[in-house]
Amino acid sequence: MEPREGSRTWCHNDAVPAKIERVEPVLNVRDVAAATSFYAHLGFVEQFRDDPDSPMFVIVSRDDAVLALQWHDFVGIAGDRPTLRFPVDDVDGLSNEFGPLPDRTEVSDTPWGTREFHVRDPDGNGLQFYRDV
Repeated sequence: MEPREGSRTWCHNDAVPAKIERVEPVLNVRDVAAATSFYAHLGFVEQFRDDPDSPMFVIVSRDDAVLALQWHDFVGIAGDRPTLRFPVDDVDGLSNEFGPLPDRTEVSDTPWGTREFHVRDPDGNGLQFYRDV
């Protein structure tokens, strides 16, 4: 069977596949309250907290970006932490807004045609903020 123009070839029948609205990554963190504070410094607003005093799970958002911060003891986790890419309209303005952070790069133009800077949160999760040039 030949795929129709504009069709999703992975759909096994003629039904319209369900729309995936967005992705909301879950980041493992050692201290949910400290991670929530870090993301608040980046302009994220707390949307949900499972416990007012000792949270194990918090959802934060900024504009259309939503992140879940979940406690993990990191036992059995080896290797690199995830890196999330955030397309933004004003890389330099966002960089200035964030100000100095313990683990971040300067804004720069890349050979692959983006202007970007990178931040690592206290648990090593990577955040890349970029725009196409």
